[in-house]
Amino acid sequence: MPPKIARLAGLGAFGASAGFVALFALIAYASRRTATGGMMPALSVVTWISVGLVVIALVAVHVAIGRQLLYIGNGGGPRGV
Repeated sequence: MPPKIARLAGLGAFGASAGFVALFALIAYASRRTATGGMMPALSVVTWISVGLVVIALVAVHVAIGRQLLYIGNGGGPRGV
């Protein structure tokens, strides 16, 4: 992969991580209890935990891939994990 494209892909991986966090914030905001309705508190917490675990896993993978791509983009070769 050319270094310029690897650098852009690495930055895109970090951008996707920010998008996942924003999506989690939107889901947490939409599923909270309000005075006029909303989900039951127990269901809100279950939703936050289940979606949060998936988001944490996705962010961790994207950060690892993004770091490797930025390393390649700066002229480094493949490295062991």
